[in-house]
Amino acid sequence: MKTKFVGLLLLGIVLCGAFATRTQSQTFNKRTKVTFNQPVALPGTTLPAGTYTLTMLDSFANRNIVQIWNADKTELVTTILAIPNYRLEPTDETVIEFRERPTGRPQAVKAWFYPGYSYGIEFVYPKEEAIQLAKAEKEPVPAEEVLPTPSTMKTVPLIAVTPEGEEEALARAFAPPETTKEVAQTLPRTASPLPLIGLLGLTFVLGGLGLRRFATTR
Repeated sequence: MKTKFVGLLLLGIVLCGAFATRTQSQTFNKRTKVTFNQPVALPGTTLPAGTYTLTMLDSFANRNIVQIWNADKTELVTTILAIPNYRLEPTDETVIEFRERPTGRPQAVKAWFYPGYSYGIEFVYPKEEAIQLAKAEKEPVPAEEVLPTPSTMKTVPLIAVTPEGEEEALARAFAPPETTKEVAQTLPRTASPLPLIGLLGLTFVLGGLGLRRFATTR
């Protein structure tokens, strides 16, 4: 009886750990499924209307790498560079922001915000596209000085293009507002599943001790 109980206890802890690891992995890569009811423009490409899966491949320094997949994540459509974007209030659902686009052309995706986060990512466009978008939207647009390759994704120089067509440093053009910095500093980080694993493990142990004591007294 004791051996059977220990086995069940270990199985419970393993299952809890597996669930928490899966949840943490999904949060880390921010896997999100979105549906566009009309074609949309992304850096260097245009997506037909349909359902797509967005994931974060990598995040470092002042840039991110995003992958766009088909609906069931069996085919990679494109890989895109992005920079951090901030908002004062997080939402409980995915938010996709769009840029102004010249008449007759698909809307351009500007930013992607994952549920529950006060920060998201803003897509970086090839320089020529960024110039057009900046003029149409009358605000700076992040741009790649040269087209990146898979081996230069993390090192290709990034700039901001102004509505006047001038180049500007990213840090100057996209510095988060002071109020956003203050809010970001006071907001708690997304809860880690590790405390939950510990709590569940402790519950199993205490439950086991109780059952053992009960079995001994009978």
